[in-house]
Amino acid sequence: VCCSSDLLLLVLFLKARLVYFLRPDVAVISPQDPILRIGSSLTATCTLTTELGLHAGSLYWTLNGVRLSSSTYRTVSANILTIELHSLNGSQQKSGDNLMCHGPDGRVLAGSCLYVGMPPEKPVNLTCKSHNAKDLSCRWSAGGPGETHIPTKYTLKYKLRWHERENECVSYSVEKQGYSCHISANIALFTPYEIWVEATNQLGSATSDISSLDVLDVVTTDPPANVQVSRIGSLEDQLMVHWTSPPELKDVLFQAKYQIRYRLEDIADWKAVDNVGNLTSCRLAGLKPGTVYFVQVRCNPVGIFGSRKPGIWSDWSHPAAASTPSGELLHRGSCDPKASGQNSTLRRELKQFFGWVRKHASGCSSVSIKLYDQWRVWLQKSHHQPRNQVGKRRLFFFCGTFSMSSQTPHRSINTLS
Repeated sequence: VCCSSDLLLLVLFLKARLVYFLRPDVAVISPQDPILRIGSSLTATCTLTTELGLHAGSLYWTLNGVRLSSSTYRTVSANILTIELHSLNGSQQKSGDNLMCHGPDGRVLAGSCLYVGMPPEKPVNLTCKSHNAKDLSCRWSAGGPGETHIPTKYTLKYKLRWHERENECVSYSVEKQGYSCHISANIALFTPYEIWVEATNQLGSATSDISSLDVLDVVTTDPPANVQVSRIGSLEDQLMVHWTSPPELKDVLFQAKYQIRYRLEDIADWKAVDNVGNLTSCRLAGLKPGTVYFVQVRCNPVGIFGSRKPGIWSDWSHPAAASTPSGELLHRGSCDPKASGQNSTLRRELKQFFGWVRKHASGCSSVSIKLYDQWRVWLQKSHHQPRNQVGKRRLFFFCGTFSMSSQTPHRSINTLS
């Protein structure tokens, strides 16, 4: 039975069907429920019985509740009225369009469903991934324009490459960008799968290209856990990010790599940091002082169980947030996984700083990173001083400590103006 979105129209149509089944000699439309391609023409006939006591010339036709022009009718005899429909458009309803024959008082005498559409085209963009190597989820898109105007069934089929038996996925869903299906049982590892999609409707069928994959090549993990963001002492332009590896894959052999993204509290755009590698911490440098930052991390399980595929990124972790101490914008943002990270602002400053120490403070046996951080804090604070005062201030280094003064101390090793 074809249905309409208009409740009244649906009631009228069902009533007509009921009358037809109870009294099959009242009226009938032929062909009954035809299936046609878009652009086709149709000649339909409404045949009355003599017992009804009506003349065909008094009848009229509707399509989805809209009365059709009488110029398309032709009275063949006292009990036969035909209609000609040309260049049919796709069905407005997946359940078929309602073509009805009415008596002069508006009563529905008979009805038929028109299925007007196109056969499906070959499904495309078939991709699959496995969550923690425990399942397989595949997505695809309809081929061509995608809209067939009539019900189209998509079936995901799969089998192990060296086995004849085919399996069908049963857990389907429709998404904005296409279709998907989830396979959650009896997933085989270390054995390639062959996967494809079949599309079928009342006008034809089509099959996608076969995708061959190993589950271990398409594994994606949970997002990194326990993401925490914290200040680095009083440094106004830096934050430290820590996280732990995805918990579900602790016992799986793989080389993880991570990516960080961060944004200011009042700005929607994220900035990405790609050079984190397989570390589980990262120093973000060159941030805006006195600002709240949101940070997320995601994981890519590269080389899981020896796979040579590039891996699939996980979803982003839940955002973690922290604020930098107040101050001025210093440098362009960057990530420094290690204190001596290549091509980072921090590395250049460290090299410059320790170069000066070796040249001017040879009496010091060791200088700690804490000393460097204190030096950075002092430099930032110096930005708040008038220029004439900043020029006069000098930084005095000692072995393990330093002091700031506008006067020259008696026990200094050297000064940095």
